[in-house]
Amino acid sequence: MAIDGSKENATWPMPKFRFEVDLGTELQGVAFQEVSGMDVENQIIEYRHSNSKLFSTEKMPGIVKYGNITMKRGVFVNDNTFWKWHAEISMNTIKRRTVFIKLLNEKSEVTMQWELNNAWPTKITSTDLKSDGSEVAIDTLEIAYEQLTISNGN
Repeated sequence: MAIDGSKENATWPMPKFRFEVDLGTELQGVAFQEVSGMDVENQIIEYRHSNSKLFSTEKMPGIVKYGNITMKRGVFVNDNTFWKWHAEISMNTIKRRTVFIKLLNEKSEVTMQWELNNAWPTKITSTDLKSDGSEVAIDTLEIAYEQLTISNGN
């Protein structure tokens, strides 16, 4: 046993504060304050077979549904890349991207990666402004996507 009381070769959960995001090939290694909404849900199909003796339905998995990802990041001088990406939306056309959200270890190595396919910005919320505030200005970007793949490391 180690002197500091920790068990040797123990596996511990990863801390969630060290991460980076690649927004396609244009923006890589982007630092965000917060990323949330990485969820997947199977819609439920309720079905009752016509000759079933039970007076209830069977529940089966249906179409997969993905939530939107919400990302928060500080506002930087002369940086309006999110607004430019959002401005590309025109009559059901948008340049979709593959977005990678990477959880990093203490050596900045990828330990877990969420890949969002066919991602595009659905909403941008600019910072609120207050004359008596001293907080950092934060933009919020909401991204829709069609598929989520999770992998361990590179």
